Amino acid sequence: MKGLIFSVKKYSIHDGPGIRVTFFMKGCKLSCWWCHNPEGISPDPEKVVQIDKIGEKEFQRIEEVGKLYSVDDVLEILEGERIFITQSKGGVTFSGGEPMMQHDFLLEALKSCKKAGYHTAVDTSGYAPSESFNRIIPYTDLFLFDIKHLNDEKHLMYTGVSNSLILENLHLLIDSGCDLMIRIPVIPGVNDDAGNMNDIKRFLLKNKADNLKKICLLPYHKTGSSKYKKFNIPYRMIDASQPSSARMKELKDFFSDVGVKVKTGG
Repeated sequence: MKGLIFSVKKYSIHDGPGIRVTFFMKGCKLSCWWCHNPEGISPDPEKVVQIDKIGEKEFQRIEEVGKLYSVDDVLEILEGERIFITQSKGGVTFSGGEPMMQHDFLLEALKSCKKAGYHTAVDTSGYAPSESFNRIIPYTDLFLFDIKHLNDEKHLMYTGVSNSLILENLHLLIDSGCDLMIRIPVIPGVNDDAGNMNDIKRFLLKNKADNLKKICLLPYHKTGSSKYKKFNIPYRMIDASQPSSARMKELKDFFSDVGVKVKTGG
């Protein structure tokens, strides 16, 4: 069994505790306007033209996005980083795209990583069958779970899907007792209004449990915008601005009332 992965990031410090290796898996059913990894949306391998510059000269090369990895390949990469992972109390994170779209491979990879002694994390939008979450819970030490918008109509507008299944799965994970880190992207003009932030805060206060370990506020940035043209995907955030550091501090203080650690950034 193999999984389609478009990037492997070593020495990752923003996808769970310690130093980690993050595997970015291809395929996502959401089409978030602000997506920083548009290369992860399609579930298929893609070929794009990459332009490299040396002085005044430009050179074109074909870049293949998406490579098949076996579970043994994943373990081999992790073994090469074990000393850093162990000393920092880190682990392995499966991100995307949406890793739950390749559920069977994800399940086998998580099982093998746990057996090999690695701390495991899954970074997810929450949009997947609840049964898929039930199957991986025993092998997942930490879920990094996105909350984008609590208004279902706006969630549908900005991501292409309803939030009802996402919230259902969030309740499932809270009830399961597994460790959770909530990630809230902060996108000016999309979801940073007082109404939505108040709704998210009330939701977290109402559903707070001991397994909610941290809230991460992720400021919108435009670093992924240059990728859209390569993949023939319309970029809909041309007029969007990045939240100011003052605004991020304000939100950090605002969510501190929930009673768990609040962090700006991953």
